[in-house]
Amino acid sequence: MKSGAKKVIIAALAANLLIAATKAVAAWLTGSSAILSEAIHSLVDSGNQVLLLHGRRQAARAPDEEFPFGHGKEIYFWSFVVSILVFSLGSGLSLFEGISHILSPAGMRNVGVNYTIIAASIIFEGISWIVSIREFRKAKAVSQSYLEAIRKGKDPSMFLVVLEDSAALLGLFAALAGIFLAEATGNPVYDGAASVVIGLILGGTAILIAKETKGLLVGEAASREVIQTIREIVSHGEHVEHVNEVLTLHMGPEYIVVTISLDFVDEVSAGEVERTVPLLEAEIKRRVPEVQKVFIEAEAWRRPKLRSKLLEGTVGK
Repeated sequence: MKSGAKKVIIAALAANLLIAATKAVAAWLTGSSAILSEAIHSLVDSGNQVLLLHGRRQAARAPDEEFPFGHGKEIYFWSFVVSILVFSLGSGLSLFEGISHILSPAGMRNVGVNYTIIAASIIFEGISWIVSIREFRKAKAVSQSYLEAIRKGKDPSMFLVVLEDSAALLGLFAALAGIFLAEATGNPVYDGAASVVIGLILGGTAILIAKETKGLLVGEAASREVIQTIREIVSHGEHVEHVNEVLTLHMGPEYIVVTISLDFVDEVSAGEVERTVPLLEAEIKRRVPEVQKVFIEAEAWRRPKLRSKLLEGTVGK
């Protein structure tokens, strides 16, 4: 497990456990629907961090007879489970609580407690968010925007915590606005409406997480930069006449499987090809450490123009 990813997850877990407890006490003391939704949110996030730590631990297991390519996809599976939990528990319960409060509004008590808890939660969540953003900035390419880095990221545990912390901060500001409006107008419906907004924020976050992890779970290729690097290496290989195809698959954040089809010079003997292939494999793994398995096959390349002429000649006959 990369230390940066582990640091982000543990920081988020510690913050969420502390915040969930304080929000739950505040919701019980004040009767605020928005604060109760925030307590649910933090509790779900705490469970999510535990699942991510479990997923990363499982993904780090060595390959075996049953799983010859390792267990790297475990982290993708558990990240997808996290998106389901955020949607079903976080978003679903917040929407239910908010709608129930709107239909049957009840006044709040000890409103000052809410403001204190929200202020403390913003500080704790803000610290966790800063840690996650700093580590995410280190992991992403300098030229990438944060949105692009999330979309192209191969380690969901990194961008998932960033998304969760961002959603948590947005939810806290929504709760603050709802409680303030409910107190200022004397209408508790605003408190319930804030809970609905929190549910919608969580729902949108869950959909984004599910979308980004689905491709990795199904089988996503390496980045264009990695594929281009591999293609460049093999194209300069001895006796290589043409690179037919370079196929890649992420079996985990740090585990890439590569299949390459090469057309070697016709005059080259099988023995020379056998000597070239290991050199290419070694260079690929040196330049791209995430590549764990390389499969190279020798296959003749049929040039498109030549193939078209041959087909035309066949049709003419």
